[in-house]
Amino acid sequence: MVADTYDKPVHIAVIGGTGIHNLPNFTHVATLTPTTPWGTPSSPISILTHPSPTTGLPIPIAFLARHGLSHQFAPHEVPARANIAALKSLGVRSIIAFSAVGSLQEGIKPRDFVVPDQIIDRTKGIRPFTFFEGGIVGHVGFGDPFDEGLSAVVRKCGHALEGEGVVLHDKGLLICMEGPAFSTRAESNLYRQWGGSVINMSALPEAKLAREAEVGYVMICMSTDYDCWHATEEDVSVALVMENMAANAANAQRFVGAVLDALSSEEHKDLVQAKHLVGMGTGGISTAKSAWMPEVIERMEYLFPGQFKGK
Repeated sequence: MVADTYDKPVHIAVIGGTGIHNLPNFTHVATLTPTTPWGTPSSPISILTHPSPTTGLPIPIAFLARHGLSHQFAPHEVPARANIAALKSLGVRSIIAFSAVGSLQEGIKPRDFVVPDQIIDRTKGIRPFTFFEGGIVGHVGFGDPFDEGLSAVVRKCGHALEGEGVVLHDKGLLICMEGPAFSTRAESNLYRQWGGSVINMSALPEAKLAREAEVGYVMICMSTDYDCWHATEEDVSVALVMENMAANAANAQRFVGAVLDALSSEEHKDLVQAKHLVGMGTGGISTAKSAWMPEVIERMEYLFPGQFKGK
């Protein structure tokens, strides 16, 4: 029987999709359905536990399906604010995001993995993209959009699996486009001229919201196609994406499982707690507290418990 509550803090979350929630040596202990001031998340949040590699004690991990359990949310419909806020309310301070991507470079082959270090936003303002609006203004630094400490752990885990079929590229420029249609050939070639490595529709506003919420965020990208720029390879299609995701599912599961094992060790306790991000969101607020409306206080108290109420 799986519980519908979980009373311990959960510090690590995975946001992803097909296949990676079925990880070996993980036990499903709870399914949660939180509601936030920004609505409900795109899926129930599954709490899985696995033994700590350091102590052997059970470590909880939160899993959330970005596009819903039946993949019913288009990229611009994903309730990203509710997703990040709900995870933060459980105690999550580090997010490992997983995404299928198109490759913009010959050397990044289908089924290769990439840990991007930079991003260009090609969304169109359709998606709600900040917690700081509706009576409160805040600005956070986003010069390095992916957490470097988490990225270093991910890279180390990926390279350790190279003998088991994982091919990993340490860095890359991720283009996040609006969708849901794929790129035109002209757009794809333009992104290549910009130095783009891979392209998806999922990283934003997810990464920006995590930074506002003072949560560490890293994305593992799995290449499934060459978009539409390649002269001799098949253009991207849903069928092609699904075929390569299915063929590479075992590698993806091994990779994500190894990352979760590593982050669950005592060695990375401070990193997982994202202590280096404390104050990143709250310190960027420029609206005087005296001007906050009650609904603003409610939203900020949900996101940053105990930091504003009564002050």
